[in-house]
Amino acid sequence: MGAGTAALMTAGYSARALGYPANETVRVGCIGTGGRCRQLMSALKQIAGTKIVAVCDVWDTSLNRGRALAAPGAFATKDHRQLVDRADVDAVIIGTPDHWHVPLVIDALAAGKHVYCEKPLTHRIEEGEAVIAAQAKHPELVVQVGMQQRSMPQFLKAYDIIRGGALGEICKVHLTWNRNADRGPKGSYGIDPKSVDWKRFLGTARDQPFDEYRFRNWRWFWDFGGGIFTDLMVHYIDVAHWFLGLDHAEEAVSLGSSFMKGDLWQTPDTVQTVLRYPGRGVQVYFEGTFSNARNGAMLEFMGTNATLYLDRGRYEIYPERKKKLPLPESEMQMILGPHARGQDFYLEVPGEVLHLANWIECLRERKQPRAPVAEGVKSAAAAHLANRALRTNQLARWSA
Repeated sequence: MGAGTAALMTAGYSARALGYPANETVRVGCIGTGGRCRQLMSALKQIAGTKIVAVCDVWDTSLNRGRALAAPGAFATKDHRQLVDRADVDAVIIGTPDHWHVPLVIDALAAGKHVYCEKPLTHRIEEGEAVIAAQAKHPELVVQVGMQQRSMPQFLKAYDIIRGGALGEICKVHLTWNRNADRGPKGSYGIDPKSVDWKRFLGTARDQPFDEYRFRNWRWFWDFGGGIFTDLMVHYIDVAHWFLGLDHAEEAVSLGSSFMKGDLWQTPDTVQTVLRYPGRGVQVYFEGTFSNARNGAMLEFMGTNATLYLDRGRYEIYPERKKKLPLPESEMQMILGPHARGQDFYLEVPGEVLHLANWIECLRERKQPRAPVAEGVKSAAAAHLANRALRTNQLARWSA
């Protein structure tokens, strides 16, 4: 499949094309309009029949940038409760730091709003039960977790291949998210503390003085994020769960080092973990670093008959020696663009547009989305277990 075909898959989304009345507009409010949320806002604007009518952020700069992407006259606030309580908001997109995800999902559901929440869904493993209960209390509302691989065409096709058994028995899955990039350089951001509602940003996190570096690089501090495991591994561990029908990891062992950031970050910039799952004993190995981009962002399902390679632009199948697979040549690979393997993003496969379109379709027709709450909880829990092993320097075991 070439780039042109992939483009056709993502072009021309409209209410009428998806089988909905064209005059029904889904009115969306966006909470936490930082860089990632604004990417989602730009993607949502490609889906006809939607309108961004409200924005919320604790920082004046992000709030104003979010307002610039919203519809003219959109409501703007620093208090999320003012947004979710509005009668003219049907659904919300949550793009805040991780520690706010579950409280915001629960508040939005209680206010009768559909939700699209960035991953990881939870910030602590203990939050899973509460957010699952909130969704169960409001089954008429659709919650989609931002694990967009579930809506990408090559992942959907690869799922069918693996579930069909062509790769044989799969005992090991290899995941990577390697970059050679200085994420979060130290320096002055010039943020006026008066422009930030710092107390609201902290939320349930421990009290601490305003720190512009932590504010802008929250992913690498335990109060707000969970480092590489929760920020990046979650995407691909979710694919392993999905393809193999896995629930929770039984055990985890992890290592972490800081080569690039020293003591600037709380979370390490280079990590590895091995997760073992009950039943068949499947092992999933993840490695991530910011000091070397070898393999980039990819995953490999290693079976007794073949290995299936996947990234955000392709899948490729490599048979084991002397093994002939029950697949036509046309299904041995799907390459959706001319780019190198392992890139983080591909223009030919706009995962955000595809995943948001699935959310909009499901909330209109009250269908199950591709990445529901239960799956978001499971994927985040694997990252939390890996972090537990990392922070205790011990084998971490699952406890219900």
